[in-house]
Amino acid sequence: MNQPLAYVHPGAKIAKNVVIEPFTTIHNNVEIGEGTWIGSNVTIMEGARIGKNCRIFPGAVISAEPQDLKFDGEETTAEIGDNTTIRECVTINRGTKDRYRTVIGKNCLIQAYSHIAHDCVVGDNCIFSNSSTLAGHVTVGDFVVLAGMVAVHQFCTIGSHSFITGGTLVRKDVPPYIKAAREPISYVGINSVGLRRRGFDSDKIREIQNIYRVLYQQNYNNSQAIELIETDMEATPERDEIIQFVRNSSRGIMKGYTGIY
Repeated sequence: MNQPLAYVHPGAKIAKNVVIEPFTTIHNNVEIGEGTWIGSNVTIMEGARIGKNCRIFPGAVISAEPQDLKFDGEETTAEIGDNTTIRECVTINRGTKDRYRTVIGKNCLIQAYSHIAHDCVVGDNCIFSNSSTLAGHVTVGDFVVLAGMVAVHQFCTIGSHSFITGGTLVRKDVPPYIKAAREPISYVGINSVGLRRRGFDSDKIREIQNIYRVLYQQNYNNSQAIELIETDMEATPERDEIIQFVRNSSRGIMKGYTGIY
């Protein structure tokens, strides 16, 4: 159902039951899936690929050109998965020739005034609270929660099931399953509340805690800690995910909490 005061380019591919409210503009080379609602005063620019049953609230700008001086007009996309909600005034830029796309997964909630820059890849079931900001080339795993006004440096990676407290500046990679806080960003425990909500039992939570005690609380460097974890702890998907995350970190993982500000 398209309102007469909305503009939809003839080249856009819009499913029949998409609702587009007045004063919204949809450009060429846009695809929007079934059941999606587009509020008023939304701008959806070239390269947007929006899934089914999404909700996009007033003032959002989807798939604008990257804020990157290296961008040279290459054809890229901004992709939003099914059942994702984009709240007021969120901005999501499309990719550059680095990844050629920016991706937001399924079942995400991106709250008001958040910004997701070019070439970011965000997993499924993530929640970004108000005014969270991702610089370019950031990778975020599944079930990540960013509290309000979190700012993430370009090229950082945030592991699945992690929680980052409000106002945190993320300059290093954040491993999976943990809580991160303070300035500079530090390990403050595992995300036990989030893990319980997602069905992790007590034994699995204890296993993850033990891994991070070795990594962050026993005065080993990262290489020593990983060697000890790999040697002394039973192989499980969670153990192996943590080991691979630390080994693959290009920026280095965030530090442990020392109690010194």
